[in-house]
Amino acid sequence: MSAHDTFRSAEKFSTRLRSLRASRKEKKLALRKLGRRRGRNIASERKAIFEKTAGRCHICGGEIDGPWEADHVFSHSLGGGHAVSNYLPAHPICNNYRWFYGTEEFQWILKLGVWLRTRVELKERIGMEAAGQFIRYDQRRHKRRASNGTRLNRAR
Repeated sequence: MSAHDTFRSAEKFSTRLRSLRASRKEKKLALRKLGRRRGRNIASERKAIFEKTAGRCHICGGEIDGPWEADHVFSHSLGGGHAVSNYLPAHPICNNYRWFYGTEEFQWILKLGVWLRTRVELKERIGMEAAGQFIRYDQRRHKRRASNGTRLNRAR
């Protein structure tokens, strides 16, 4: 299967997403047992990583004018190595939400996100319900992080 396929039912789509998640978790646990550790990039490596995209986030394409993270292109938790060739610069929020999804799973997330965004913009019932739930989730997440001393910006 791939994100180019279509599903005959929501149940089959849900089952596929659950199977992708389970597969990802199995790979992560197997690699964790091997005791692999993340490395740290030295200043010259960070400079080389940043210059690969001319200072732009490789996920959203936006200019990086503040803090950034060296994102593993092939996820470390799924076997990606610690080498400059496996890193690209990313905004912290982009890197955080890309997480360690595999290709197909991430493509489904993008497709679903774009579809839902359109439903919200058009103020369709399903979009507005999802938007309300998302806003409540994001507010709880913001409070959790703020109580842990993490500095966050809030849009009004």
